Amino acid sequence: MSTHAEGDYQAVIAAPGFCLGVRCDEDEIRAIRFLALTAAVAPRNALAAEAARQLSAYLADAEYVFALPLRAAGTPFQRRVWQQIAAIPTHQTRSYGEVARLLHNAPRAVGQACGANPYPLVVPCHRVLASDGGLGGFARQNGGFLLDVKRWLLAHEGC
Repeated sequence: MSTHAEGDYQAVIAAPGFCLGVRCDEDEIRAIRFLALTAAVAPRNALAAEAARQLSAYLADAEYVFALPLRAAGTPFQRRVWQQIAAIPTHQTRSYGEVARLLHNAPRAVGQACGANPYPLVVPCHRVLASDGGLGGFARQNGGFLLDVKRWLLAHEGC
């Protein structure tokens, strides 16, 4: 969820029960944010239009594969976590512990990296769950709106 106004986004796309705000310039996506239901914002540049098209395609079909230019972000460790998460196939999940073992690190560090992910859906942190199969957190939240989004995304993907 974001406290930023719709004007901070180059596009806002409606989704079932939430919206997606896209921040970008002409060349790279800078961020995608989950927003509470709000008015859609028509894309303000060509890349925003392409991001809106691809995000809408995913919302219609969980099998959709993204191909967006993402601005390099995060620490080297965060990028390694995001690379592992991006490799989780649609319809599958991993636990924070499983990802941590692959990276020889702690589950908490993986969770923190997930929370810092600037590109949700494209880098599908919603596919990472607690070791007991529970939802864990989502986008640095442990309840409310964002966990409802995580539930919807997992159901959309048949997880």
